[in-house]
Amino acid sequence: MSENHDPIRLLAVRETPLSLDEVHAAVGDDAAGGTTLFVGTVRDHDGGKPVAALEYSAHPTAERELRRIAEKICADFPVRALAAVHRTGRLEIGDAAVIVAVSCPHRGEAFAAARRLIDELKHEVPIWKHQIFTDGEEEWVGAGSC
Repeated sequence: MSENHDPIRLLAVRETPLSLDEVHAAVGDDAAGGTTLFVGTVRDHDGGKPVAALEYSAHPTAERELRRIAEKICADFPVRALAAVHRTGRLEIGDAAVIVAVSCPHRGEAFAAARRLIDELKHEVPIWKHQIFTDGEEEWVGAGSC
């Protein structure tokens, strides 16, 4: 690897379906001994209420905030490769809403870095979730409580 190796391989906030294969391929690195991949999916309930679907909206600065978080993770952990993608638009039960992956020299580092990446993404990136319940009620949930 060259000295100018950029560990941030893929960052996106997009309306198109997310691909596990794309994210996994993005974090492949021969120097990594551990890769952690997390997938957040739309579940059929929230707070004891049945959910019909979700709609995610993102602020225009969402990708910039995602990059800031990714850079912080790369500075704090020995990251070889990092990827994070979040979906916007209408999602159905079972759809992937967010995928993050981190490769590091060792598994413990990969687990810790991926955990911090998803936690900070959920708390700091300006993405809002509009929950549509089966009874017709709706609820907006902002970044930090998704």
